[in-house]
Amino acid sequence: MAGLSMRHLRYFEALAQHGHFGRAAEACAISQPALSLQMKELEDLLGAPLIERGTRQIRLTGLGEVFAERARDILRAADDLGDLARASLGPLRGRFRVGIIPTVAPYLLPAIIQSLTEHFPGLDVRPREAVTQTLVEGLIEGRLDTAIVALPLSEPSLHEHALFEEEFVLVRPKEDASKPVPNPETLREMRLLLLEEGHCFRDQALSFCKMPSSMTRNLMEGSSLTTLVQMVGAGIGVTLIPEIAVAIETRSAAVSVARLAQPCPTRRLGMVWRKTTPLSEQFASVAEAVRQSALAHLALSAG
Repeated sequence: MAGLSMRHLRYFEALAQHGHFGRAAEACAISQPALSLQMKELEDLLGAPLIERGTRQIRLTGLGEVFAERARDILRAADDLGDLARASLGPLRGRFRVGIIPTVAPYLLPAIIQSLTEHFPGLDVRPREAVTQTLVEGLIEGRLDTAIVALPLSEPSLHEHALFEEEFVLVRPKEDASKPVPNPETLREMRLLLLEEGHCFRDQALSFCKMPSSMTRNLMEGSSLTTLVQMVGAGIGVTLIPEIAVAIETRSAAVSVARLAQPCPTRRLGMVWRKTTPLSEQFASVAEAVRQSALAHLALSAG
């Protein structure tokens, strides 16, 4: 269609994703009036409305829903062509959109960015923190290049590259430091503080305690590991956190940390990307740099 451009598609895809002109404009690095003008131009080109404009958010029309899906396919194909060209140029360079789960981002992201900057000087790292399901959707829809998550995902369209494995540790009030370390059965009887639903770390903690979902209704929940550890310091209960979080989360809270008896709970972290990407070899090199950075961080924390 004459006049229809990739810019139109990218702006519309952002609007469909965010459901809000302001947030979509921010994501596209343009002004809200400019985005609105582009969308009006797109609708004029198509001769049909794509958007229902509300006072607080927008909704897609029936045509808009179908158009958004086709636009994502076109944009993903265009990105793959660009990646094919990037793959022929040797070391990875340019935009690199990496997702990272919230139980990893605060602890490893600074070290990861520093490592990637050193190993890949032409790389423009653009991190995004979100829960696993959101990251998987972003990968499949082409909004992310890779993501750092807990494995396995068992998503057929994604390649999984293992990075490292780490233990969970028990965090309890400081005055409990001399008490015996509880086993999973004892933990089920204690006030266990968990991350809210949607976090894979919550599911892993429940699995270790062999606690069914029906038992979680009376448990205390938090939106971050920081909140959970501070609640423990206030004497509200106990929690489990990953090893990489210990140094940061326990330095300002009146808590004690205990290693759980073997076999203790662990998680395996990895980097994932679409199996169809032409940049698989380059992403594997990036994953190795991330792995070395993470292992160095863990060794430093242990020391």
